[in-house]
Amino acid sequence: MIDSLTNGIQRMLFLAADGLVVPGGAQPPADGGAAAQVTQYAGQAAQTAEATGGFGLGLPMILLYVVLIGGIWFLMMRPQKKREKKLKELQANIKAGDNVVTNGGMFGKVADVGTDCFVIEMGISGRTVKVPILKSDVLGVREPVLTPPPKETAE
Repeated sequence: MIDSLTNGIQRMLFLAADGLVVPGGAQPPADGGAAAQVTQYAGQAAQTAEATGGFGLGLPMILLYVVLIGGIWFLMMRPQKKREKKLKELQANIKAGDNVVTNGGMFGKVADVGTDCFVIEMGISGRTVKVPILKSDVLGVREPVLTPPPKETAE
């Protein structure tokens, strides 16, 4: 890495010897040829880059990335994992006779529990249909509210 950095600096300083300004405001010395000046400045730049750890990528930069990744995990991924764990527990504790709601918004009563699915009765007042549904498609335990909303009276 230092070699490629030195080569790049040499090219840049060679152009600077032709009258361009040297980065950092330094002026090339008046004595010596352009090649000697380029070599001198390249050596100084390589020593500076080596002393600072390249382009400033050191322990502080690594710590910054660790803190950013940790913050993203703590604020976004951890709560999602908690919700998933809670849902898996809820799905594992469902037994026959529980009223459930599916991901599609359909309500039903669990008639039978299989290894990877529930058999759910759907329908009202004697007209029911038994449908097998994957355990992962059950959103929660909940009864439907079948009462109409209260009517507003004009005063």
